[in-house]
Amino acid sequence: MLSIIDARTGEPVAAASVRRGPTRVEAHACGYGAASLRVLLVADLLVRALEMGGTPAWALLSDRTSDRAELRAGAAALGMHPFEDGHDATAGTGAAQVLHVVGAQGPATDGVRVAVAPAEGAVPDWRGTAGARGEPAAGGAAPDLDPAVLRLALLAVERSEPLRLDAAALEEARDALARWRRAVAEWARQPSRPVPDEVRRRLRAAWEDDLNVPEVLRVLRWTQDAGPELPDGARFETYAYADRLLGLELTRDVGAPE
Repeated sequence: MLSIIDARTGEPVAAASVRRGPTRVEAHACGYGAASLRVLLVADLLVRALEMGGTPAWALLSDRTSDRAELRAGAAALGMHPFEDGHDATAGTGAAQVLHVVGAQGPATDGVRVAVAPAEGAVPDWRGTAGARGEPAAGGAAPDLDPAVLRLALLAVERSEPLRLDAAALEEARDALARWRRAVAEWARQPSRPVPDEVRRRLRAAWEDDLNVPEVLRVLRWTQDAGPELPDGARFETYAYADRLLGLELTRDVGAPE
């Protein structure tokens, strides 16, 4: 079961209620920028992790948030779950657990508080896109930066640590994403094999322990570099399984012409 550190107490708490009711994940962002997108991304990861564990969950955008249009466009481009309006009083009806994802300037809240360290750096304005991973909308141009590259750069640093989206960080994410997609497309040509039990255990132990996504990425790097005792079909299924949490479209190039 997913356990998360409550920033108010410093103690781990279950992200899902023992009653197995739905969990409400509310993102408290302030303005449009790297810091706010990082807050929204953590909320998206919480929803994904909860759903993979069998807990219904949904994401909401705080009614105190400014720049709603920009934030929603950025969230859509980065492949996040749609965010409902936090001011909708019916949205929280029946919620058994409430998680508040807050940045450095986040408001005081009741319920579990999931803290996100600051992030700096320029991010594209995706308001002119259709929200589907950089696809241009009518009258708008697609951003130069692949949204999945930005998503990986945001995922690569533990959320409790400050993050800088500079040229080096984005280049590192771009190279890693391209390398993984090529490898996954190659592994897909081999017979499928199940995710090894130990690898599945390591992945789940990582994200269920306070949403430790950098450790998930380390497990994927280990999987790629493991010796021939790990079949390529098992590597493929491992990456596809982890991508349900990461949302990086790692299987995008499967079947594409070489």
